[in-house]
Amino acid sequence: MNALTNETSPYLLQHAQNPVQWYPWGEEALKKAVEENKPIIVSIGYSACHWCHVMERESFESKAIAAVMNEHFVCIKVDREERPDVDNIYMDAIQAMGLQGGWPLNVFLLPDKRPFYGGTYFPPQQWQQVCLSVAKAFREHYEELEESAEGFTSQLAKSEQQKYGLVAHPSDHTPEELDKMYETLTKQFDPERGGLNRAPKFPMPSLWLFLLRYAHYTKDEAAVKQLHTTLEQMALGGIYDEIGGGFARYSVDADWFCPHFEKMLYDNAQLVGLYAEAYHFSGRELYKQVVYETIDFVARELTSEEGGFYAALDADSEGEEGKYYVWRKQELESILGKEIDLFGAYYQIQEEGNWEEGKNILHRTHTDEAFAEQHGLSIDTLREKIRHWKQTLLAIRRQRVAPGLDDKILAGWNGLMLKGLVDAYRVFNEERFLHLALQNAHFLKEKMIQAGQVYRTYKAGKASIPAFLEDYAALIQAFTNLYQVTFEEQWLTLAHQLTQQTFHQFYDQTEELFFYTQESNELIARKKELFDSVIPSSNALMAHNLFWLSKLLDHQHYEKVVQVMLAKTKRLLLTNVQYTSYWGVLFTLQLKPIAEVAIVGENALALRTDLEGRYHPHKILAGSTKATTQTDIPLLMHREAIDDKTTLYVCYNKACQLPVSKVEDAWEQINMT
Repeated sequence: MNALTNETSPYLLQHAQNPVQWYPWGEEALKKAVEENKPIIVSIGYSACHWCHVMERESFESKAIAAVMNEHFVCIKVDREERPDVDNIYMDAIQAMGLQGGWPLNVFLLPDKRPFYGGTYFPPQQWQQVCLSVAKAFREHYEELEESAEGFTSQLAKSEQQKYGLVAHPSDHTPEELDKMYETLTKQFDPERGGLNRAPKFPMPSLWLFLLRYAHYTKDEAAVKQLHTTLEQMALGGIYDEIGGGFARYSVDADWFCPHFEKMLYDNAQLVGLYAEAYHFSGRELYKQVVYETIDFVARELTSEEGGFYAALDADSEGEEGKYYVWRKQELESILGKEIDLFGAYYQIQEEGNWEEGKNILHRTHTDEAFAEQHGLSIDTLREKIRHWKQTLLAIRRQRVAPGLDDKILAGWNGLMLKGLVDAYRVFNEERFLHLALQNAHFLKEKMIQAGQVYRTYKAGKASIPAFLEDYAALIQAFTNLYQVTFEEQWLTLAHQLTQQTFHQFYDQTEELFFYTQESNELIARKKELFDSVIPSSNALMAHNLFWLSKLLDHQHYEKVVQVMLAKTKRLLLTNVQYTSYWGVLFTLQLKPIAEVAIVGENALALRTDLEGRYHPHKILAGSTKATTQTDIPLLMHREAIDDKTTLYVCYNKACQLPVSKVEDAWEQINMT
């Protein structure tokens, strides 16, 4: 047993019985490196990472390799999901070395934490040789290593303003600039299979949210077509779990066919919201199916008894990638009997298998409507058959050995899932979505926020690790949106309190952007996250929060800050929207006035539901079920139900239309802009 035995991260605990004398990132290991003058190995991964498991099995479980590592190094294991701050620093270092990043990430540091060499996956013989070579270089060529480390550290120390030339040029935001972003993005599209024209293919929810908002704003037919091609092909492809719902992290091919089978909370959280909004925009039944099935998956397999959402499911079960999800035709025949031919046509089943070693990945090539017509079935008959197939196979699949569950609960990822549930509730008015959302919100408020301090991770009744900007930003966004469907002021109050805390802990007054981390001596650099990955950048998330809170709370400082942030990133947005798409979503909100709608009176929640019946992302809601409001929310102050009727007030830029009691009349006022 090594020093990981007292950790709560499932990934770290997987390594607790390695012969490598691992330490968690922290004072004990870092002090030991200095005192013993040993270089550090920082090995970073996560529990659902296939190649992390491979390298553990091949190298970290080898007594011979472990002996080399233990003799010459202080060895530190990091769960990148628990400590994204450490991961970000050393991933940047690897890229500064001109190497391709990825996980597992293995970086060699001087005792003072400065990086000088690294890589990703190493085969066992190569890894042992690298360790020996680095140890020899540390003894015999220390000056050269220090020179390299100094160069990489200087690169890491550059501020984002220096690195990217961020300047807040005051200017209007124009539709022509939005068109330029879209035109830049079109060069990356795969028009046949959707997504971007490459393999592997990742879902990238914020990218397609940007395209959705662009398509809505411009009514551009090519944009609408690309949006639907992407969302449809993802939903029909093997990346989507046809039996149990939910999406895998990515497909290894360009056709969305073969997934890398791990399922991450953050993907599914955002895709629930994206598909719900896309349904609201288009009314396509496939999108509704995806939302309902994905939420069912999260509720069934990723929800704790306390109401938190777990982080991930592994790709492997019984040491084999995808084993839990794939089927042999003979097995399906024994289960489905006479139905096998129709089932096989629907899910593209082949006798010899459509994947490896006679196995089939269930996927589709047609929508239900097209398949029913092709096979002479009514749509209702087909859907009843599909429902039966899914129930039957899901019950049998659950008797298999399940993939490993990463049961840590991460604040930021829970915030994303909470927002996704709220988005789905707004569109479908499904009470169980709201119930799951409120259960999660109360869990977060009671277990992961203590004395105004958010904690990154929670497991076994304990919250730990002070949170990062990503966590605060995702929670603020979720609570702000939860307020708008419940009209419970506690959620807006909490969102505002966390925003003020965020300014106190993360805001850089000089560059007018937010650091990713609180101030600390643990790291060799303090970074700001500007570019989106699969999760939107934390600065973009905060900019969205400040935009909406400035409307709800009439907070001029927030409005000023968000405009400076958007102005500073505008050049990046115009040239590289692929990696700044969530900033692009914010840009679309600048081009049309925001309808500020207050609803006051006994039936406020029912009228809110009716008002949400039309797709209009350029609006924000406040409400009270009392006839006369007593509140500090500016949008609700001095509002009252007129003539005992629940009343709607539609305002733009603090100027309000005449109060009305019918949703149709409110929509006439909203559509005036």
